[in-house]
Amino acid sequence: MKHLVSQAGLSEQLTISSAATTTEELGNDIYPNAKAELKRRGIPFEKRRAHQIRSDEYAGWDLIIAIDRENLADIRYSVENDPEHKVWLLLSFAGEGKSVSDPWYTRNFARAYDNIFRGCEGLLGSLVKGVC
Repeated sequence: MKHLVSQAGLSEQLTISSAATTTEELGNDIYPNAKAELKRRGIPFEKRRAHQIRSDEYAGWDLIIAIDRENLADIRYSVENDPEHKVWLLLSFAGEGKSVSDPWYTRNFARAYDNIFRGCEGLLGSLVKGVC
């Protein structure tokens, strides 16, 4: 998403952050196979340390995007059931009501990337149009 926003010249207008929904990956950097897929696609990235989403972060964000239905439920639980309707499933912005294919189980990082890219393109288009 950061790469698409940068290409669109909107980095100054949009803030993008990432957070975990569980404690499993806290403190970890991007998964090595995911890094390899980003490199293969020419997508720049920075070293990261995962942190878990907190309910007090909710007020500071206009949108909170979940990558799959399990994360969607976890996020809604973490933010007290999303009273302002800020939480969305990523692929809903691509006209799909499904979860991103989970590469942890499929080992198919290319498919996951393609899912995420479609969702991010749709999300950016919605933001530019002022739909969300």
